[in-house]
Amino acid sequence: MRYRRRRPDRVRSKSFISFFSKRVSSSFSLALPLALAAAVSSCSTVPLKEGGTLSSYSNLGAPKGKLQKSRIYVDGAGLAPAKTVAITPTTFAFSAATRIKSPADRTMVSNALDRALCISLSDKYRMVAPGEPADLTIRSVVTDIVPTNRAMAGVSTVVTVGTGFVLPVGVPRLPVGLGGLAVEAEAVDGSGVQRAAMVWARGANSLQNNPRVSEVGDAYGLASKFSDEFSRMLIKGKEPKGLDLSLPSGQRVKSWLGGKPKYVACDAFGREPGLVGAVAAKYGAPPQWTEKKPKPATAAY
Repeated sequence: MRYRRRRPDRVRSKSFISFFSKRVSSSFSLALPLALAAAVSSCSTVPLKEGGTLSSYSNLGAPKGKLQKSRIYVDGAGLAPAKTVAITPTTFAFSAATRIKSPADRTMVSNALDRALCISLSDKYRMVAPGEPADLTIRSVVTDIVPTNRAMAGVSTVVTVGTGFVLPVGVPRLPVGLGGLAVEAEAVDGSGVQRAAMVWARGANSLQNNPRVSEVGDAYGLASKFSDEFSRMLIKGKEPKGLDLSLPSGQRVKSWLGGKPKYVACDAFGREPGLVGAVAAKYGAPPQWTEKKPKPATAAY
């Protein structure tokens, strides 16, 4: 019986592949925990900052939070009778405005914040246009903004997306060049009495915020984070605690997908980019590429 001898080069090749695979697996198993640890501990730091635009700061509680910091006041009894809400377009404090050169970029962040507020609050309130009679009027001001480093966001996108194709888990965003946002807002009733207020600040981190090649890439995403917290406080009439695990309403889902909002007043802040925007965000595209222009409110529906 004849036996075929295995060629030495094939044996060496298979041995090398096996050795290389083990080394890659071993290196990955060691590197990933280190990368995750670095990502958790690495985020942009944005201090709480009073912009002097609230009607009162004396009602605010003590600062809370680490990753997300805030001071809060909410008058649940005073909010209870409210049925209608108007949103005054968000503005920038002078010190924050000077950090972002493009007026269009500042407007985009403001619209993202106001749109998220309008969509969320539509679950409970009837939203009306600014200037119309309303039980509550919301005024928000961006008090600080940390620009995203566009070059590092681009590098992070390449690394994160690229490793996702060849490794079981993509490497987290590089913890450099991260942006941040600070906002203060209040809800006042028809008599001008403050019924709720929040001073809020949060920096982007490597695990939760996708890098986007834009100076306001992180601020754009964080704007909706603020809006979620502020709207939860108004809807519940108390300080929001923990994660919101409730399922989104049908009108929210429709709006998030870029559809027609529940109230025409929300169209003043543009519509959500929808699935196209979600895909663009995953691959680091600037939000300017998918952001939709606001539509003037012409009639209620």
